[in-house]
Order: sequence, then C-alpha cells, then structure tokens
Amino acid sequence: MKILTLNCWSNSIKYHLFSWDRKQLLAMGTVERVGLGSSFIRQSVSGKTPYCRETEYIDHHGAVSLIIACLTDRQQGVLTERGNIAAVAHRVAHGGEQFRHSVAIDAHVLTAIRQLQHLAPLHCASNIAGIEAALAQLPGIPHVAIFDTAFHVSMPEHAFLYPLPYEWYQQYGVRRYGFHGPSHLYLSRRGAVLLNKPVDSCNLITIHLDRGVSLCAIQNGRSIDTSMGMTPLEGALMETRSGDIDPGINAYMMQKLNLSVREMEQILNHKSGLLGLTGLRPGRQRFLEAVLDGEPHCRLALEIESYRIRKYIGSYLAVIGALDGIIFTAGSSRLEWLVREKVLEGLEGFGIRFDRERNRAACPGKEELDISADGSRLRLLVIPTNEELVFVEDTARIVRGASGSDDCHDYSFARSGFIPFRPEI
Repeated sequence: MKILTLNCWSNSIKYHLFSWDRKQLLAMGTVERVGLGSSFIRQSVSGKTPYCRETEYIDHHGAVSLIIACLTDRQQGVLTERGNIAAVAHRVAHGGEQFRHSVAIDAHVLTAIRQLQHLAPLHCASNIAGIEAALAQLPGIPHVAIFDTAFHVSMPEHAFLYPLPYEWYQQYGVRRYGFHGPSHLYLSRRGAVLLNKPVDSCNLITIHLDRGVSLCAIQNGRSIDTSMGMTPLEGALMETRSGDIDPGINAYMMQKLNLSVREMEQILNHKSGLLGLTGLRPGRQRFLEAVLDGEPHCRLALEIESYRIRKYIGSYLAVIGALDGIIFTAGSSRLEWLVREKVLEGLEGFGIRFDRERNRAACPGKEELDISADGSRLRLLVIPTNEELVFVEDTARIVRGASGSDDCHDYSFARSGFIPFRPEI
C-alpha cells in the first residue's frame, strides 16, 4: 500500500510517498512559492538524481497536480500511474475540541474543518486547499486528516483554560489547544523505548525545535501541558513568531503605528522572533553560523531563545513531578548543539547534566543519541522526529478500519525492535 502525505502551508507543500508494505520511503519533496509566482518543485527519489522543475504560477490545486505529475514521471518519478496511490494523509493544523484523533475525511469532516478555520486562519486555509485539491485529483481512495492538536486533548481544564471571560471559551472556543502533536507523540513513544519504561509510566519533557518551537509536558505518556496555545503563536521564541509577549503590547503598538488587526497579526507571526531580533531572513543554519561568528544581535537572540526554553523546562518540572528525561528533536541545522548547550547550562541544580562532546556529536537526521553526562539524575536524549511516520501509521490503520485514537494503537516506533526509517534518498 502506497501512502502519500501532504503537509500544506500558505506558500509551500511538503510531501512524502511511503510504501507501507515494504516500510520504505519512496520519494519526498517540496513545492515552494505556491501562489506567489516563480514556483518550483524539488523531488528526491531513491537511486535517482534530485530533480527540480520550475513553473510560473500555481495555486494549491496546481501544486498537488504538479506533485502527482512528478511522482508519475517516467524519468524522474517512482509510480507508473496515479492509481498506485492507495491513500492520502493530510496534516491539519487545528481540530478544535471536536477531533480528538485522526479521521477519514468525508463531506461532514471537511465541513467541520472549515468551521474550525477561524481558530488557525493562517494554517487551516492552506490545509483545506490541499485537501480539496487532492480529493479532486485522487478521488475514490481514502483521505485521512491528522490533527496537530489531537495529542494534546488529554490536557486538564486547569492547563488549557485561559483566565478570560468563561463565555469566550463556551461561545468561541478560546482555550489552549497545542500543536506539533505528531512530533511530540513520536518523541514520547521513542523516548519510552530508549528509557526502557512503559509509555503509561513515563514522564518526559519533549522539545520540538525547528522553524516552529514547542515544548510538551508528558505525564504517564499523556500531554498535560504544552507551550503553544489557541494558535501556534504562543510559547517559545520562534523563527518568525514572537512567542509569549505582554498582550498589552498589541494595543499599544497598534495605536502608536496605526496598525490594523491584520497588520499586527502579520508582524507577530512573520516579522518577529529571530527575524525581528536579528534582521536575518529565516534559516536556522544561517542564524547559528552568525552566532559562532560573534554577530551581537544573533548572540543575544540565542540567549533569549535558550532562556525562554529553559524557563519552560523549569515550569514543567514543577507540574510533572519525578521526571525521566528531556527529549530534543535533532533540529534542522547541524549547529543545533549550540541551542541545546545554552538551554541545559544552569540546570545542574536539578541534577540535569549533559555531556558537551556527546551533545556536539548529535546531528540532524542522524541516529538517536543520549547526551546525558555520567551522574545526571535524568536522561537527555536527541531524537530525530518523524511526523510523517505518524501520518502514515494513522492512515494505514484507518484504511484497515481500525480506530484513529493513538491511545489504543501500538505504533511500530513504540516497540523495542523498531529501526527508525532512514530514507535512502
């Protein structure tokens, strides 16, 4: 069974094609500048030279069509025809309180996703456009929605409610939802295996560190708190997002600069974070290289980023109780060791000690590593995340007619004999 995963953003789509029967990644790629003009696709297939094709303009419908065309291209593709695709997995940013696990998409589900669009307008519009395009071009096969928020439905009320008028929650759904759920799910299950503990008795802090950054407090295998909120804007400092700020700043600066709500939203989401502090265009590798070169704004931005992550770790230590480990994703830059080093420095008072050489040896996309120093009270792990594998397993399970809930599913990566997928691409 071949499963296509689509991760649709406003101006890009990331895709992977898996052979579930062979447990193999067949192809992967991205379409960039969707809706902006001068669009292009990059695709990698095992055993073939990476391929790039340019086009003048495509929307999400055109982008999905281009993906299918490249996957079925006689020279550059890996499929003989689009009919070889058995199912499509769609990442959906927001499931609200309605969707508590992955589900097969039908007209009712798609309508419900549209009705939730106001909770994450910057993300859900693109998700919906991708779903509509794929349904039109790949009809008659299962399409499955995997929700970023689903892993966090186990949060208690005292963690997800904001101290705002209660009717805002009742009428408008204003509450903490959390995001990066598939990543935190994967990290928590792999962490339990590496710690040789049952998932339901494993206490962890997982840190998804990439363009978006989020932390999750996991108690007995379940999310009890997470740094992102009603939208992905809350929480840690990110590549272009501000993360936590005084909410009074919004009204103050809107008045000072005569900004509209839309303009303020754009600044907080796309012109803040590392970009706002340093002026560097997005790219963690470039940012961390500038830190090593001594660029003062970048060094300060790293201090702010690591300080804020460390504060979240401290707060989660207080709410989780006895902790088994802290897990970092490997990140997208080979220099992410810098961030981990800054985050973990100063935590010795909690018995948390890391090994500098082990930490610097952990590279993105490589093996799972323990960076704990000898004598550390808890384990410190670096695990390359694999959200796409969560998408694929949920989709394969739903195609077989099983429940979409992760609570009752024995994921392959939660088993001791699991060998992480390593794409030969």
